[in-house]
Amino acid sequence: MPDFLWRAASVAGPVVEGRSNAANEAAVLRQLREQGLTPLSITQDTDLGIHRSAVSASKPAATLTSRNRIAKGPVKSSDVLALTSELSIMLRAGLALDNALRVLIDMSYKPSVANMLQGVLDAVKGGTPLSRALSGHRELFGDFYINMVRSGEASGQMSSVLERLVAHLERQRALRESVVSATIYPAILLAVAVLSLIAMLGFVVPQFEKLFTDMGDALPLPTQWVMALGHGFKSYGPVIAVGLFGLGAMLGRWFRSPGGRQWWQSRLLRLPLLGRLTLRYELTLFSRSLGTLLGNGVPMLTALHIATETVGNTVLRDALSRVAPIVKEGGKVVQAIAATGVFEPLAINLIRVGEETGRVGPMMLELSNILNREVETGIKRLLTLLEPALILFLGVLIAAIIVSILLGILSVNDLAV
Repeated sequence: MPDFLWRAASVAGPVVEGRSNAANEAAVLRQLREQGLTPLSITQDTDLGIHRSAVSASKPAATLTSRNRIAKGPVKSSDVLALTSELSIMLRAGLALDNALRVLIDMSYKPSVANMLQGVLDAVKGGTPLSRALSGHRELFGDFYINMVRSGEASGQMSSVLERLVAHLERQRALRESVVSATIYPAILLAVAVLSLIAMLGFVVPQFEKLFTDMGDALPLPTQWVMALGHGFKSYGPVIAVGLFGLGAMLGRWFRSPGGRQWWQSRLLRLPLLGRLTLRYELTLFSRSLGTLLGNGVPMLTALHIATETVGNTVLRDALSRVAPIVKEGGKVVQAIAATGVFEPLAINLIRVGEETGRVGPMMLELSNILNREVETGIKRLLTLLEPALILFLGVLIAAIIVSILLGILSVNDLAV
């Protein structure tokens, strides 16, 4: 039978690690629970029995070599997702909140995460609710997270709420990573095109400059243009690079300003394919956040305010911010949603059905799933068009330079004859 390395939390709080010989992971899980331990991770040992006797279940995690791995840097969204998942597991296993926080501190490989959790633990030990303790780190957790925790405290179902919160965060991360992954290949193609242009103009074209020097106006016009570009790039390349870098920095700074962000994001929504994809991506975030909050008992107005803040596009955020005031004045949610002009008829009908049946939360989650599938399909279609377009652009660019040089060489041969 294979060996498994495991990490688990004891009822007293400390994390322990050990090795078990069992048929599968389920058997190890059963053994740990029989010992009163809360499993945190179980992995099959692939080290062929080396250090087989070095690890014991009675040894605290702080004495193990795995604790020597220290990760630097600030707390990231991935750290928040990991600690939320682990906290949910420990609370579901019956561990008290303060003990669970101590376990998380002991498990943390990042000093920044451990320091943040220590502050939360100190506040909780002083009688502060977890949601209020997390409010001191609002820029990290956000209103959505804090209100979800508050709803768990009010309902007494903290572990269940944290499970839903983990599922929500994982779906958000998956959607965000799919968008980022989709841009990697086009970005590589664009970088190759730029580097190819630099190589051709900076190194290849200047090699023919001496050959074409005496011909002057006798050169074909395309060859004259390419030679002028190559000469200018060779002579003023550093100046051009500094100028482009400065221009990019100025544009980046302007795009980060409120006016620039408003201008760019409004233009983005008007683009033929990318605009529709951006709209559905942002509405996916809004729908999932609203549905998750309503499903955990957060009041409608509070949920609308928080879900609106999850939208990154300022134009859409301004449109969605008009929903809560209409609902506050007694209007129906579907009327307020329709008044924004950003939702399609299918979404409006789903919300209408949800409001009539008292299931707005589940319908918003269903809408988010539909929009998420459309976003994934839209990304694939966009890549289907973008990749060959970039390849064609790169081919035409290099071919134009090569043809221009060949035309010049043929002109030299004609004059020699």
